[in-house]
Amino acid sequence: MNNKKKIFVVGLDEFNLAKLQRLPEAEECDFYPAVKFSEMRDVKELSISGLLERADERIKEAGGIDAVVSYFDFPGTVLVPIIAAKYNLPGSPLEGVLKCEHKFWSRLEQQKVIPRNIPQFKAFDPFDEEAYEKIDFITPYWIKPIKSYRSYLAYMINSQMQFREYMEEVQQHIDFMSEPFNYIFKEFGMPREITEMNETMIAETPIHGHQCTVEGYAFEEDVIVYGIVDSVREEDRSSFSRYEYPSNLPQEIQFRMADLSRRAISQIGLMNSAFNIEFFYDATANQVYLLEINPRISQAHTDIFEKVHGISHHHIMLNLALNRRPKALDYNGEFRKGAHFMLRTFEPGVVREIPSGEEIGALKKKYPDLAIKINVKSGMKLDDMRGQDSYSYELANIFLGGKNQEELLEKYNDVVENLTFHIDYVEEEMLY
Repeated sequence: MNNKKKIFVVGLDEFNLAKLQRLPEAEECDFYPAVKFSEMRDVKELSISGLLERADERIKEAGGIDAVVSYFDFPGTVLVPIIAAKYNLPGSPLEGVLKCEHKFWSRLEQQKVIPRNIPQFKAFDPFDEEAYEKIDFITPYWIKPIKSYRSYLAYMINSQMQFREYMEEVQQHIDFMSEPFNYIFKEFGMPREITEMNETMIAETPIHGHQCTVEGYAFEEDVIVYGIVDSVREEDRSSFSRYEYPSNLPQEIQFRMADLSRRAISQIGLMNSAFNIEFFYDATANQVYLLEINPRISQAHTDIFEKVHGISHHHIMLNLALNRRPKALDYNGEFRKGAHFMLRTFEPGVVREIPSGEEIGALKKKYPDLAIKINVKSGMKLDDMRGQDSYSYELANIFLGGKNQEELLEKYNDVVENLTFHIDYVEEEMLY
């Protein structure tokens, strides 16, 4: 008889399943897809009711459920508390999760406890012809959907003409995520002043500096921070080039970020949940700014936590879902530094060739710690890739460990030099 706990994952994929199966807790757990990754990414339409029905069917087929988790952004984060509540499982109340996910609602809550550490913000309706006039910020400023992921439909605004151009793009695509997101607010009885908003975009004044992500969790009355990851951007661009762990920030700045995290999470009411919070540290002004709160672990950081700690922070997520206080992460990994590199290109085009199995195999033989995820296929139009940021195309994710930053960069440069990406660019400019 199988007495293992049935753990259902929203967004189950092979990369993260391998991480889950290496956890010490995996001996007592079986992992099932509540929703498969392919069912919620690169799809033409997101049906929340359809995904919930599919999850229910799989739970019944398995004969029950002991915990539900997700390491992916919407709809993963919001499906977890809905499923947990239905089956009387540990987890955060849906309202606490939505206060993180809804960028405007989240800012309203943050403003109550850390007003000096957030930018100015204003919600607006992208279909309102007078939207630009109603945003009383001096350019430049950012606009982004109230709900999105990976900077989808996020733009820096420098002029009224540019705003008008971007609104054409936003109007075409905003409903893909805003409609299923608003469905949850209506279906599950969230406050009317938020549910009945026509505004689906938010404008924010720019914040600058060293960007990083605080990883933590809320359990019972405690809010714990256990790691800070540096987010390094491409030179002169807004897109990320890599995530590097542990952070190089001074301890005093890390402590300030941890304190702000506790105050924001406590105000929002997120409970029994992992979270990651993106911050900027402006050294010139000696000021820390909160960018956004995500009610989950960052799966983009799991491999680098494993390289440094010997265990991924799926451990945190899984124990919380089983209503257990997570154990502290020891430094038992093979490396002192870990990095997740994002190999990007910045022009549209058609992919003609991707790295061969032989190329990747040779690199893994040279660097046994190397992990690679190729995000494109031969014949793919880069413009057809979904969920990208507004300024680039992410060709591959490359994970490496090292004794220091210098070694990480040397290994990465060697890997990139030995990976073949051939792209026919529209402008016939070749980046890699």
